[in-house]
Amino acid sequence: MTTYVALLRGIGPSNPNMHGKKLRSVFEKLGFKKVLTLLSSGNVIFDSGSKNVRALELKIEKALKAHLDINSPAYIRSQHELELIIKKDPFKGARHSGNSYLIVSFLKRKPWEIYGNIDITQKSGPQFMRDIEKKFGKDVTTRTWKTVQRIVEKMQE
Repeated sequence: MTTYVALLRGIGPSNPNMHGKKLRSVFEKLGFKKVLTLLSSGNVIFDSGSKNVRALELKIEKALKAHLDINSPAYIRSQHELELIIKKDPFKGARHSGNSYLIVSFLKRKPWEIYGNIDITQKSGPQFMRDIEKKFGKDVTTRTWKTVQRIVEKMQE
């Protein structure tokens, strides 16, 4: 069994179908083991015997649409992949501050992950996010570095 996280795009607590309990239920119906959610932003940790990440993504996306009427792409990463990102320390020890967030954007194609330091003092919104969408389209989901660290910690439990 491999431990994975499905990073779902566009998940928010305002839609009752996007709550953790309902998301966990869909993943359990798909036969995944040790299913749990983290935060309210579409992070679903689960175990699967499959090594075919693309097939897992498609299976999850189809099930979310069928069971919860959610059109959300799933970006799957294994525990090992996320641990390598943490070990690599792409921010070289930098931390969140009152003026900026460290973020990781996940893609379904190379370069797979993009790292950024977002200036949150900008009134018009982060330029980094607009630049990513301009280059890669909307086929991307983003998490703060703190969230990525929390996901890995939860996967290791």
